[in-house]
Amino acid sequence: MRARTMVSVAVSACVALVACACGPEKSTEDTDAKPSQPSASAQAEEPSATPSGSAQTEKPSAEPTSDQPAPRTKERAIQRYEQYLHALGREDINTVCEVAGPAAKKAQDQGLGPCTSTYSVVFQMISPAQKKALQTATVDPQRITVRTPDKIEMPVEAVKASATFSESDLGSYTLEYLKNDWYITD
Repeated sequence: MRARTMVSVAVSACVALVACACGPEKSTEDTDAKPSQPSASAQAEEPSATPSGSAQTEKPSAEPTSDQPAPRTKERAIQRYEQYLHALGREDINTVCEVAGPAAKKAQDQGLGPCTSTYSVVFQMISPAQKKALQTATVDPQRITVRTPDKIEMPVEAVKASATFSESDLGSYTLEYLKNDWYITD
């Protein structure tokens, strides 16, 4: 139980960092504009963001456009959690912190520090085999629990991967529909 709490707190702290780090630097508008080939003036304003790494190429499918909220469905919550798992395996700090922002904020408020710092430590705690497994992990929809239309529990047993995960090394999470998408809140 203590190990799960430490990992959950670390993950929560990382989520908080994402919420803080992604706010002014990388908003959903920034991410959505890149795949749709922004105008020349928009490209001139953000030249370093367009050629950056793999984190940017996967975000558009995971985030709603500024015009349309993400669906408030179990399937979308699963997609969002899988996005988080894959980013965790790739050590994609921006995506991890974006999805886990509310939980990371809670952890930061409890003294754990910003999301990016906390998840940097979490990444070091994950074995290479587990990281590889997380990159292609899926979620078994039969094993999740819909608490309310806005709140879904993702138990560690729902994660299907080539490596085994437990409460002490991955943990279970709660996703809630906030700000037009699903976020890890606990």
